[in-house]
Amino acid sequence: MSSQTIRLPVARPLLLLTGLLLIACVLRAPVTGVAPVLDMIQSTYALTRAQAGLLTTLPLVAFGLISPFAASLARAQGIERTLFGALVLIVVGMGVRWAGPLWALYAGTGLIGAGIAVANVLLPSLVKRDFPAKVPTVTGICALMMGAIAAGASVIAVPLALAYGWRTALAVFVVLPLIALAVWRTQLGSHTAPARGTAAMPHGGRIWHSAIAWHVTLYMGINSLLYYVLVGWLPVILTEQGFSAGEAGSVHGLMQLSCALPGLVLGAVVSRLKNQVAISAAMAVAIAVALLGFIYVPAWATLWAVLFGAGSGSAIILSLMFMSLRVASVHQAAALSGMAQGVGYLLAACGPTLAGKAHDLAGTWNTVMMGGFVLAIVMAVFGALAGRARQMHARPAPAPR
Repeated sequence: MSSQTIRLPVARPLLLLTGLLLIACVLRAPVTGVAPVLDMIQSTYALTRAQAGLLTTLPLVAFGLISPFAASLARAQGIERTLFGALVLIVVGMGVRWAGPLWALYAGTGLIGAGIAVANVLLPSLVKRDFPAKVPTVTGICALMMGAIAAGASVIAVPLALAYGWRTALAVFVVLPLIALAVWRTQLGSHTAPARGTAAMPHGGRIWHSAIAWHVTLYMGINSLLYYVLVGWLPVILTEQGFSAGEAGSVHGLMQLSCALPGLVLGAVVSRLKNQVAISAAMAVAIAVALLGFIYVPAWATLWAVLFGAGSGSAIILSLMFMSLRVASVHQAAALSGMAQGVGYLLAACGPTLAGKAHDLAGTWNTVMMGGFVLAIVMAVFGALAGRARQMHARPAPAPR
């Protein structure tokens, strides 16, 4: 038995799965739960739209900057302890965010993003290690839990804020990472490295010169940009269109739940296709249609939220599939994953703040939505390119000495 092989007691797999699902529950809600109360936060601190957009942007910056280093940290400290540390960081960040001053709001948001970034990278590695025969099933359940909890956070944020204030509404969500910490503490006896395919900082410049890698990266990056623009601003957009804050929060939650549902069926659908050209482009077109719908038929916002969520959720799953389908080796998969997540999230980080700035300049959200429509069409092009059944060339074997 290797030094990294851990023999699990009979009762432990259920406890391990519970811990995995609890970690999945905290990977979106602490960030997405801010959007429904963003108007209240903006009013409290007299922020511009662009400044308020930073509350969604900061976690994305953390995702882009920290994600490539998560695997190295886990190799040094062990994946179990690193995930525990990530949960602690999320809890500390939520406490700092609740503290009061404006600087604490931003600092706490950054800490939350850093913790989520590490857990977001390492969770799939843990699934590969402990549930190798059920990766699609466990991953699908994790995605569903992630979306469901994020949706619930959006729905209850406004009622809680109206009753107890927005700080209390955001602080309530700390219960989830605290429960996750209590359960995950049982795993600290193990000290294992992440799977070889875990996203890491790409080595060398080869991956950056691959057209396929850029197709996958830009497909994922544009999708993430559009998703986080709506995560950050959809409740505000809807309230300006006449929806109540509670109704806007519910639509916002439904959009996030719709993002998770494709994970239950998309794998089976893709397995029957010769390539992913049509489905990748179609998901981007669905996003484009939804963005136009929010402009021209806002009364059907529920439909557009479901359509956007289904399109965006499918696109992120397809992007993750491409990281395996478009490469010839595990090393390439790790490098492509690191590139796509690093560049993709940094690109997405521009979205919320730029959207807020565009609104401040134009005085309307229609300009933002039309810009998103154009980006969705560009995304469809990259999706069609990424969906072609081809792979990056394998690295030539070194010449014998």
